[in-house]
Amino acid sequence: MGALSMPLFDVELARGAPVDAGPGAPGGTSTASTSAAAASECGDGWAAQDGARGVCITVKELSCSVVSRSCLSRTTKTVQLLHGVTGYFEPGCMAALMGPSGSGKTTCLDLIAGRKNSGQACGEIRFGGAPPSEAFLRRCVGYVEQFDTLLPILSVEEMLMYTCQLKRARQESWESKKAAVEELIRKLALETCRATRIGDPLRKGISGGEAKRTSIAVQLISSPRALLLDEPTSGLDSFTANEVLYVLKGLAEGGVTILATVHSPSSYGFGLFDSLMVLLRGRVVYFGPSGGEALDYVAGLPAAAAVPRQRGIGDAEWIVGLFTRADRAGEAEALAGAYKQSKWHAAALAATERLAGERPNGDASLAAPAATAPPWWWALLILFKYRTLRLYRTKDFLMARFPDKIVQALVLSSLYFGAGANSSILNLVNIAAVLFMWTAVPAFGAAAYCPSIVLERPLFIRERQDGLYRTGVYLLSRVLEELGVMLPGSLAAAAIVFFAVRFQGSFLVFWVVYASILCCGIAIAHMVAAVSPTMELANAGMAAYVGGMLFFSGLLIRIPDIPSWWRWFMWIDPLHYAFKAAMLNEFGKRDPPFVGGTLLEFYEMAGAALWAPFATVWAFFLGYILLAGLFMSVLQHHKR
Repeated sequence: MGALSMPLFDVELARGAPVDAGPGAPGGTSTASTSAAAASECGDGWAAQDGARGVCITVKELSCSVVSRSCLSRTTKTVQLLHGVTGYFEPGCMAALMGPSGSGKTTCLDLIAGRKNSGQACGEIRFGGAPPSEAFLRRCVGYVEQFDTLLPILSVEEMLMYTCQLKRARQESWESKKAAVEELIRKLALETCRATRIGDPLRKGISGGEAKRTSIAVQLISSPRALLLDEPTSGLDSFTANEVLYVLKGLAEGGVTILATVHSPSSYGFGLFDSLMVLLRGRVVYFGPSGGEALDYVAGLPAAAAVPRQRGIGDAEWIVGLFTRADRAGEAEALAGAYKQSKWHAAALAATERLAGERPNGDASLAAPAATAPPWWWALLILFKYRTLRLYRTKDFLMARFPDKIVQALVLSSLYFGAGANSSILNLVNIAAVLFMWTAVPAFGAAAYCPSIVLERPLFIRERQDGLYRTGVYLLSRVLEELGVMLPGSLAAAAIVFFAVRFQGSFLVFWVVYASILCCGIAIAHMVAAVSPTMELANAGMAAYVGGMLFFSGLLIRIPDIPSWWRWFMWIDPLHYAFKAAMLNEFGKRDPPFVGGTLLEFYEMAGAALWAPFATVWAFFLGYILLAGLFMSVLQHHKR
C-alpha cells in the first residue's frame, strides 16, 4: 500500500470553507454546509466556485417495509428493511454506508435518492433543510449504480458528450459543453481511454476501473450538489478500488456531498472517508467519525470480545466481520440499543435536528418544479446522432437485420419461381401460400428484436431517472432506428420475390404490405418486451403470440370454419389483414375461378376494399406502440 500514499493523479478541486458541525459530529471540520449563502446553483459548472456548492442531506427516523408474498401458501408477510435511521451527510464530507449483506444499505441509498419504487417508507429526508422536488433529485443529485450502465458502442468521450447534450441546458454552447467534458476527463484521469469504446462482455473495451470512473463522470455532467454511489468498488481489484475512492475524495474536497455504500474497503480506502454509518438488520449501530473514534467505539462493544483484531485484517473488514457475527448471533437489536445510549447518537440527533432546519436564502432549486428532461425534438436529435448513426456503422447491428430478409427472399423465389404467371386452380394454392409466407415471416422475424430491448432496459431506466429523456422519446427513437434499416432491406427483398415469382399485382402495394407487417412486428416486439420481466419470457411470449396469429390469418383455416368462440381473435390479428391486403393486390382485378366460385370468395375476401386492411394494420401498429409506451412507463420489473 506504500505506493498509494502518493496521489494517484492530480485532483484540483477548490476546497470550501470549513464549518463546525457541532461537538462530537462526524467529519469534525467538514466543508461548508448548505447554510453557506455562496452555494452555487445546480448546473453552473461542475467545479466548486465561491465556496461549497454541495447540499446537506438529513435523514430522520427513516423506515421502510415491503410485503413478501409466498407463491405456495399465498400468505403475506411484512418485512422491515429499515428501522428509524437518523443521520446527516454534509458538503465536503465523504460518508460511508457500511454493513453486512442485506443490512439495508442500498435501500437507504435508494430512498435518499428518490429511486425506491417498492415498499412503504416513512420518515423525513431533507436536502438543505427542505423536502426535495423530483426535478431537484434528477438534476442536482447524481446516483451511480452498482453495475455500470453505459452505451457499449460509444467511446468514453462520446458517452460524456452524449450525456452532456441531454442533461445540460440546450441553450449552452457546444464549446462550453466540450470544455466541461474535457475537464471531467482530466479530473477523473480518463485521458488514456477517452477514445476507447466502452465495450460489453462480448467485445473488450475499457477496464472495470475506467468504466466506474466513466459512470461517475456521467453523473457529474450536470454539476450535482450531491453524489450517491452504490458499491462503487464492487468487482474491482484493490488498487482500482482505491483509485476510485481517491477520485471521490477529491470531489468531496471540492464541496460535493458524497455518500457511498461500501462493503469492505481496504485500509487505505477506509481512511479516505470522513464519516461512517453502519447498518445491521436495517438499524443504525454506529454513526460518527470513521477514523479512530469508530474503531474505539466498536472495540468497546461486548461483541468485540468474540472477534479480536488480527494482523493483516483491515479496519473495515474487522468492523463488518464483527457485526456480521453479532447479527448471526441475534444481537442486532442489542447493538442498536447500545448505540442509542452512546454519545454518538445524541450528537447525531442534535446535529440532524439543527441541520434539517437550515435552508439557504434564495435556494429555489430545492423545490423548483423545473423541467426534468429536454424538449422531445432535441432529445430525439441527440439520440439519433449518438446512438442511431453509430449503430448504422456497427456490423453486428446490420448483420442481424439485413441478410435474413435477403435469404428469406431468395428461398421464396427459388421455391415459387414463376408461379405467379400460372393461374390454374392447382397453382392458385401455391400463390396463396407464398403470399401467406410473405406476411407471416416478418412477424416471426420480429422476435429477434426482443433480446436487445430487454438487455438495454437497465440503461433506459437509469437514463430516464436521470432526466435525459422521456419514455415516449426513447421508444420513438428505437422504432425510427429499426425503420431506417428495415425500409431499404424490405425494398430489396420485395424486388427479389416479386419479379422472380412474377406476381401480377402492384409492386408498390406488394412492398408496402411487407413493410407494414415488419413495422407491426417491431411494435409487437417492443410491447412484449415491455411486459416481460426477463429475456426468456419475452422470447416465449413473442413466439406464443405470433404463433397464435398464424392460425387466424385466413389461410390455415377458412374464416367460416373458425369456431364462433375463437372468431373474435381474427379481428385483432394484424396478419389476417396483411394477408388480405396481399391477396386483394394480387387477385382483386382478376379474381380467378376456384372451388365453389372464385378464389377471393373462397377466402371470404371478395368485394373488399384494398385500403381497409392497410389502414387496420397501421392502426394495430400505432396501438402496439402506445401499449409499449404505457407498459414501459407503468410497469416496474426492476424492484428497488
